[in-house]
Amino acid sequence: MERKYMSASWTSQLQLKNKNTVILSINDRQGFINMKKNNLIGIIATFLAFIFTLSACAQDHKQNENRLKTINAIANSTVLLNNQEGFIPVTKLAEKKFVSVDLGFTYQSSFDSLLNKYADVKSLSAAKYKDSATLNDLDDDLKFFSTVIIPITDQMANNGKYLNFISSVAKHKEVILAVFGEGKSLAAFDNLSTPIVWSPQANNEAAMVVPQIMFGGIAAQQTLSKTYSGKYTVGSGYKTTVTRLKYTVPEDAGVNTEELNAVDKIAAEAIAGKAAPGIVVLVAKDGKVIYNKAFGYHTYDNTVADQVTDIFDMASVTKITATTPSVMRLVEENKLKLDTNIGFYIPRARNTPMNAINVREVMLHQAGFIPYIPFHNFVKEGDYSRDSSALFPTKVADNYYVKKGFFSDFMWPKMLNSPIKTRGSYVYSDISMYVMQDIVEQITEEPLDKYVLDNFYTPLGMHTAGYLPRNRFDKSRIVPTEDDKVFRKTLLEGYVHDQGAALKGGVAGHAGLFANANDLAIYYQLMLNKGTYGGEQYFKPQTVEAFTSKQSNVSRRGLGFDRWDPDATKKYPSELASSQTFGHTGYTGIGVWVESK
Repeated sequence: MERKYMSASWTSQLQLKNKNTVILSINDRQGFINMKKNNLIGIIATFLAFIFTLSACAQDHKQNENRLKTINAIANSTVLLNNQEGFIPVTKLAEKKFVSVDLGFTYQSSFDSLLNKYADVKSLSAAKYKDSATLNDLDDDLKFFSTVIIPITDQMANNGKYLNFISSVAKHKEVILAVFGEGKSLAAFDNLSTPIVWSPQANNEAAMVVPQIMFGGIAAQQTLSKTYSGKYTVGSGYKTTVTRLKYTVPEDAGVNTEELNAVDKIAAEAIAGKAAPGIVVLVAKDGKVIYNKAFGYHTYDNTVADQVTDIFDMASVTKITATTPSVMRLVEENKLKLDTNIGFYIPRARNTPMNAINVREVMLHQAGFIPYIPFHNFVKEGDYSRDSSALFPTKVADNYYVKKGFFSDFMWPKMLNSPIKTRGSYVYSDISMYVMQDIVEQITEEPLDKYVLDNFYTPLGMHTAGYLPRNRFDKSRIVPTEDDKVFRKTLLEGYVHDQGAALKGGVAGHAGLFANANDLAIYYQLMLNKGTYGGEQYFKPQTVEAFTSKQSNVSRRGLGFDRWDPDATKKYPSELASSQTFGHTGYTGIGVWVESK
């Protein structure tokens, strides 16, 4: 369903005077969707409450200017060695299983935090083997991982056990070394051919810069200014380019930290007004995440503070973050034609009113479908059970299972045979994306949840994004969406709020996706990059432009994407938005708005 309201306070209280800005924030159940613009702004709202180490927090402008000097000094003195194979920045994330090994690095927590902004990187500690003569058992613990990332300092490199461990692992795994210190230890790695990112500094800031060089958030630009060994001689080093988001301070993107103080005030206003128990805001400008701060709690009992790693219900943002990119890919592959009729792709539609409608009309919400069918109102005694069984296999929520075939035998036929009343006019309908999901699955011969995970989320490094989060994550990581007292009569924790999507089993084209704010930042940076991210191309630029630009003669819509409304009286999505703005809103309070100008 489409959220119909916005909070005017967002448009009146935050104004940035810099170009190329993306602002993401997400709240759940009741929320705001709005945006501020200069040349490039997208806003996403979500319930996450955590202050990321690199966020501006409450630091003033002068402090962040000084901090930026430190960050730049570290980045400009850090050297990438042994990159003859071009392994750094890391690519092909889907083919790798990452682990970060803690040998006792003081700043391991910050180091791992940054790694996990780019990929799903597990952590293993050598602490339990500290009394062992070797680290063979730790080496054995790595058997399920392909790529091992190890931070080590000059002092730690004096420990022969650590050096033997690194040498052993490098014989059968991809290894990336992060070396911190004056460079005295570089000679100890003369016999290694694995990539080394060496920082002359061993502090918390360096621990947050080095992972970004590994993954392309920061470019490696320096070479050795002197000789450290027979192998690592003056002039050694490799240069790279930026391929992913950078995590830094506002001043790095020409933004005064104080300009972002309004975000805190708006979030506080929202929470005080019971619009949401918590909010996270992520601001990115010029491909740099410059602010990431959260406020509030999971629920109104104020017992569990939100965290940036928490996962939230994306509601109708599913339409443009799951179903639409799938359609874009299939159109590019010439497997799906926008001007071909539904019945060509869906056999069950051929003897229904939908048959002759073309795909383009569906994507523009001009197919004439009715807006919404409240399927939960049709559920009666005997259609559900509080326990699972062969007769009731589809889990809708905790202690709620719907009978086998409820979707295929009742919901889907009801949609396929629903009357076509307004064809050619713009009438927003959830049915459109049920239809597009089925078309995608007919062509790919895969369930939608698997297709988007394999083709987009995993290779992009969006490691919390996906359907059915309770199958992948502990429910403590998933923020409750609603205390449903009408339909499921339970607190919804990791089960899609949308009733139709829930009755379908949680995987639907219009709703069901879950993710955190960082994952969405990655995906919409991909859109802003016109289809490229992490050194890999996912879409052609013209495909992104075609789907996100105005494609209708009767509405503001793009293909799948919602857009800026030219009717100034509507102020949609904001009176400050330009004609280049695209995005979507969602019933749980989420909104995504991007200005590509």
